[in-house]
Amino acid sequence: MTTLLWLQASGCGGCTMSLLCAESPGVIEMLEDAGIRLLWHPALSLATGAEARAILDDVAEGRVPLDILCVEGAIARGPGGTGRFQMLSGTGQSLMAWVQRLAPRARHVVAVGTCAAYGGVTAAGGNPTDAVGLHYDGAHPDGLFAPAWRSGSGAPVVNVAGCPTHPGWVTETLMLLAAGEPVALDGYGRPRFYADHLVHHGCPKNEFYEYKASARSLSEQGCMMENLGCIGTQAVGDCNIRPWNGEGSCTRGGYPCINCTAPQFEDPAHAFVETPKIAGIPVGLPTDMPKAWFMALASLSKAATPPRIDRNAHADRVVVPPTLRKPR
Repeated sequence: MTTLLWLQASGCGGCTMSLLCAESPGVIEMLEDAGIRLLWHPALSLATGAEARAILDDVAEGRVPLDILCVEGAIARGPGGTGRFQMLSGTGQSLMAWVQRLAPRARHVVAVGTCAAYGGVTAAGGNPTDAVGLHYDGAHPDGLFAPAWRSGSGAPVVNVAGCPTHPGWVTETLMLLAAGEPVALDGYGRPRFYADHLVHHGCPKNEFYEYKASARSLSEQGCMMENLGCIGTQAVGDCNIRPWNGEGSCTRGGYPCINCTAPQFEDPAHAFVETPKIAGIPVGLPTDMPKAWFMALASLSKAATPPRIDRNAHADRVVVPPTLRKPR
């Protein structure tokens, strides 16, 4: 039996809400099938007050073994490094102190969501609470834990980033850890099973992207990269391959990808629905493509845009269907 303890630090609780939307399997079914015993979760467990404190003390003192510690939300280190901006009610200790006390007991530590991984939205706007991720402060590997810190299994923190993170990413990570399988991580500690993909992969707007047929407002069907701030060609995630609830994603819903799996996505220095440009050229271009190649390809693509795609790109629904071809 694999034991799991879940703490909620400085955040909105959205990653737990997302997890409850997991399908095939659902989260409760997944825990049972994977042989995971949930010791305590502040929003899902019945234990409160003295019962909850007893569970935390038993784990902290080593009386109950801990296999996986999940932390949701950033760690508020303020004021002055005391962590007292967020106290764990009834314990007299800060959430930061509890994480520092419990993490060394765990075989694996999982940061659930971008706030827990890198600071995220909690660290935005000047970061008055001095919020950081478990292993990272933004893009720098020096958060609550030092860069060299490792869990009981010898692994770094597993950063299941996303805002909120995809329920499938969390369940797959937990099932791998419960089965004793290693979770391969990318350069920012994210599981490679989703971080080796781009949000661009499987996007329903790819036909418009290919011809650089760009939307000018959020109500239009065209590609949102050129004018509306979409950076799905640079953002890691299999959101369009593994849709939310079996059918949804940001770009499928007509909203640009804002790269929520990345460190410091919360402070892009421009509106999320605006594409910064220099001399009319978008600043952010697709990953791994030289700028000169992209501009040459874009010019050719625009010149070759079929009328059907151009008209549909600037409409809120399909106005020109594909041409019917008679069989030979």
